[in-house]
This record gives sequence, C-alpha cells and structure tokens, in this order.
Amino acid sequence: MRKIYVLIAFCLIVFSAGAQNAAINNFLVKENLLKNNKLAIIAADSLNVPNENINGSYTFSVSGFTQILKFNDGIAVLPLPIAKSTFVYIKHQNDLGTHSKLVYVYKKDADLSPYAINSLWLFIIPIALVIIAFAFRKLIIFVVIAFLVFVYFNHSAGLNLGTFFESIFDGLKSLF
Repeated sequence: MRKIYVLIAFCLIVFSAGAQNAAINNFLVKENLLKNNKLAIIAADSLNVPNENINGSYTFSVSGFTQILKFNDGIAVLPLPIAKSTFVYIKHQNDLGTHSKLVYVYKKDADLSPYAINSLWLFIIPIALVIIAFAFRKLIIFVVIAFLVFVYFNHSAGLNLGTFFESIFDGLKSLF
C-alpha cells in the first residue's frame, strides 16, 4: 500500500513539474491587423521576438484600468478603440516583477502608429530644462515656456500626473 502512495506522489510531482507556467515578461504593442482602431499586445521574449506559446487570460493595467486580456497564440487585443492620438501606459505584473511600457499612439485617419517611449525621457527632459535654467539665467523664460509646452502636450494627450510619475518610477526601478 505504501508503494502505491509513493508511486502516486511521484507521478504528481512529475506531472506538475512538466506543466509549463508561461509568464509574460516582455510584450510589444502594435496596431490590430483588422484596422479597427484597436491595439494588439504581443507577448515577446527579451529580444522582442514574439512568443506564440502564450495562451490564456492575463491581467494588465491599461492607463490605470485593470483589464483581463485573452491571449491566443501570443496575441491579445485591447477591447477599447483609440479615438485620437494619446499616451497608453500598459503594465503587467507577475511573479518575476512588473513589466510596463509607455506608448504614444499616433492616429492618422484609420491608421494607428504606436511608438514606445523610454520612461527615462520623461525624467531627463524636465531635469535638463532645470539645469539649463540654472546654468543660463537669460534662458529662464525660454525654459519655462518649454516646460509648459511639455506639460501641456503630455496632459492633452492623456498622460496624467499619476501615470507620469508611475512610468518614471517603473523606469528607474528597471535600471536597478
């Protein structure tokens, strides 16, 4: 009887070790192939090569809203269409950490062009403006105007203050 229990335990260990828990540690953001003003999230490896082995439901945060995305062969489509050019902050958290991307989606007619933005640029640009203002006192008016244009563009394109700082902190955490 004891041999049967050991055999069953061994089989359970072998089957559970053989089960693959696919985690999304990197992803790409592209326009949906149907051209329906929606974005597609493509699971990828660290070299940005699409991973077609990802299937199932995964939880993502899209610009602060939690959404469960259904992946089929490594591709999931965001349910809401994009009406105008905007920033989209996409974040996924799993056992290996938080993986996020800040994307500027440029909409022209019926086409969407997503551009990934390194979150460190959101940190570097204001710091550079402050350094220029301190170094060259005569340029202070120019720096203030440039900073206001930077803030207005970010806010009008959907990048609110909370998302701005969250993307900066995630970018700085990924460095360390």
